Amino acid sequence: MFQKILASFFRGLVLVAPVTITIYILVSALRYVDELLHIEFPGLGIFILVSSITLIGALSKTLLINPLLGYLEKIITKVPLAALIYSSLKDLLSAFVGDKRKFDQPVLVELVPGSGILKVGFITQQTIEPVVSPDYRAVYFPHSYNISGEVMLVPSHRIQSMEWKSADAMKFVVSGGVAFHKNGEQNAI
Repeated sequence: MFQKILASFFRGLVLVAPVTITIYILVSALRYVDELLHIEFPGLGIFILVSSITLIGALSKTLLINPLLGYLEKIITKVPLAALIYSSLKDLLSAFVGDKRKFDQPVLVELVPGSGILKVGFITQQTIEPVVSPDYRAVYFPHSYNISGEVMLVPSHRIQSMEWKSADAMKFVVSGGVAFHKNGEQNAI
């Protein structure tokens, strides 16, 4: 009897916890932005923030804003700690969005020859010739349940292309292999 109650509790936890935590994080983020901008109407702060960022992105191509942003970037890159933070964040964001996306080519890599054990990664550089020979690629391997990863220089013959979309491959790795959807099916509980 106790086993059935415990099993029902855990089944309920799997159903309720992700929804509750997601709602909590979203509401907390909305409240934080509203408080940051001193706005009393719930959600208006995030709307203003998203609209402002979109407007800056649209205006960044103009003759007035682009030089101003370039000048601001020059100032930031001359301050030691600020330069490190700024360049790291800019490179990370550019890897996911924008013209220079890097995580758009998921691959499988057999790290130990003949083992048959494969690791999912993303090619971030097609060549790193000043560092190693031209037949090596830079492959980023994200960690599961974490916002981190590692970069390895891998010989091209050890890399296999994948037919997956980048978002599906990243979700698969970050979820620890749990988020695997075959032919658009959802995981059953």
